[in-house]
Amino acid sequence: MDVVVAKGEEDLLISGVDDVLGILKSDYDNAYFVTDCMHLDIVHAQDEACGYRGNSYNLRICDHSYAWIFTSSMYIEDCLFEDPTIKFHGRELYSRNLQLLVPFFEQPSIVLKSIEKGVDAERDFVLATWSLRTYLKLPWKPLIAIEGSTTYDLNDEYKIVKHVERWNVSAVEAVGQIFTPSFRRP
Repeated sequence: MDVVVAKGEEDLLISGVDDVLGILKSDYDNAYFVTDCMHLDIVHAQDEACGYRGNSYNLRICDHSYAWIFTSSMYIEDCLFEDPTIKFHGRELYSRNLQLLVPFFEQPSIVLKSIEKGVDAERDFVLATWSLRTYLKLPWKPLIAIEGSTTYDLNDEYKIVKHVERWNVSAVEAVGQIFTPSFRRP
């Protein structure tokens, strides 16, 4: 199932950058944007069989053994998302983009190398560095391998207002990986 359902705004109690760090680390640990399942938090659900936590229950619906957890309520509605190939506003559009990409991933992996509070007197931000590897479900099985970083700029309420990725390859090189066959056996 390729749907993202966000946690309700009332579920997130964020009082500082450390809280944001913890939530983002959890999202990376659960490979939130490279897997083909969804993690669904339902506020005020009734069945404890799915793991009661505060006022929400956590359900995991998967086609495979992966979990997709994307805490979209950490982002403002009109958040700026940017990587070397695309730039747009809106967390719903980000969720839809993930839903379009994820079904093409085969054996995806994202490894969080570091995550830390940024140091800047003018703004609060979090900087994450990571490594992404996945084959694509195309006949020539291209391997996408990117080292990168994501900067998450925060507002006064510690919501993400800007999500900017930087990669160790150019946009042209990244797109070129799509057209390069791997020599992996099926």
